[in-house]
Amino acid sequence: MVSSMDEKVVAVIMVGGPTKGTRFRPLSLNIPKPLFPIAGQPMVHHPISACKRIPNLAQIYLVGFYEEREFALYVSAISNELKVPVRYLREDKPHGSAGGLYHFRNLIMEDDPSHIFLLNCDVCCSFPLPEMLEAHRKYGGIGTLLVIKVSPESASQFGELVADPVTNELLHYTEKPETFVSDRINCGVYVFTPDIFTAIRDVSSQTKDTATLRRVSSVEALQPATRNSTDFVRLDQDILSPLAGKKQLYTYETMDFWEQIKSPGMSLRCSELYLSQFRLTSPQVLASGDGTKSAIVTGDVFIHPSAKVHPTAKIGPNVSISANARVGPGVRLISCIILDDVEIMVCLLTPETERKTGKVLLGLTLQCLFSQENAVVTNAIVGWKSSIGRWSRVQAEGVYNSKLGVTILGDSVAVEDEVVVTSSIVLPNKTLNVSVQDEIIL
Repeated sequence: MVSSMDEKVVAVIMVGGPTKGTRFRPLSLNIPKPLFPIAGQPMVHHPISACKRIPNLAQIYLVGFYEEREFALYVSAISNELKVPVRYLREDKPHGSAGGLYHFRNLIMEDDPSHIFLLNCDVCCSFPLPEMLEAHRKYGGIGTLLVIKVSPESASQFGELVADPVTNELLHYTEKPETFVSDRINCGVYVFTPDIFTAIRDVSSQTKDTATLRRVSSVEALQPATRNSTDFVRLDQDILSPLAGKKQLYTYETMDFWEQIKSPGMSLRCSELYLSQFRLTSPQVLASGDGTKSAIVTGDVFIHPSAKVHPTAKIGPNVSISANARVGPGVRLISCIILDDVEIMVCLLTPETERKTGKVLLGLTLQCLFSQENAVVTNAIVGWKSSIGRWSRVQAEGVYNSKLGVTILGDSVAVEDEVVVTSSIVLPNKTLNVSVQDEIIL
């Protein structure tokens, strides 16, 4: 008999693809959503790093619709960094959350794992995976769900469930119900035994039998083979709901943070959560500074080693600054994500600018070297290669789950001097020379 010390475990992370993630625009126009940096690391990096803590982890699979070339460099780099094989598997068509797992069952079972973790890439939490595995072994079912308690008002946005308060058995599950069922919701993190493949196969067989008996209308015959396909199986409606109350599924409740990253605003909120977690788990990645040789840093802040930040700047809390960004004198950054190659009020005169403006601009430049009231960015995401001029403000109220709750500048957006951008979304390659508020700049 194989002991738990010898059992192998694999993890599967669903990363989605181009057919989804439209709510993440304009940021997803430049980069696959799973590779968008949150707290200084790609979104998918956080669940992958969490998987590293699983005992006897043999392999990590990323499953999605993106072209393999879009993940090739990252997969190679993270495999070398974590010393765990990471492999990208591209779906040829939509199979559903459970159908996608089943589609690659032969590859997933290559290492003969005793357990399979299934995670959604757009989930932000502390990922208590070793604890889930230990609890799952005690329960003895085919699967365990990570759950969390939320407010009754927000529960209907997710899969609501009822569990036995003593045994933690999943008794009832319903996806986004119209009426209130429970304040416990599905977190999108699971651990299964290989028996999950049998359950998915049974659902697929039933669907196939039903399709054989049912006459297909002429309209249905013209529809693309997606949700009507016999190999399209949803994990929530087709697996969790039917198996609830049959001593097959159990729950593990987390008391820690949890969010779902569906919009750019939520990525800013999740960056805050991960930076806060770093304070406990990886304090060495957080920046510090007192304004002498480096900028004043307050709260949890990540600054890429290649970024240039002036000592008179004040950074934090909840700020992530990416590679090759340049933050000039007197800049104030609060609750924001600054992406690669961004320039914020870098007070350097080119010969052409000096000829045009003369001593007036030169005097302003010398003044801003010492001022603490120059460009301000708060509750915003500043896209790649964007620039923000002197005395400008890029700001929002910071309501992360609202459409215009944070300001987003797309790739290569230029905000000129003394311009205020408030609660707006600006698509790539735009220049703003006048102030805007509550607008989407196409």
